[in-house]
Amino acid sequence: MPEKTVNLPDISCGHCLATVKREAGEVAGVISVTGDVDSKNVTFTWDQPASWEQIEAALKEAGYPPALGS
Repeated sequence: MPEKTVNLPDISCGHCLATVKREAGEVAGVISVTGDVDSKNVTFTWDQPASWEQIEAALKEAGYPPALGS
């Protein structure tokens, strides 16, 4: 199953991370979302029918777009 770690520069607290987990978790097929507020890195693991494009779109809609190059 695919996994991707990205930097989300707009994460500043545990509430931000909880929002990211909730929003990405609503994408059908997302298995896990783990992250660290200090590094602002978040790892997503998913399977069908989810795709990275769907997860990225959910992050952007929630106001936490991945950093360019992530």
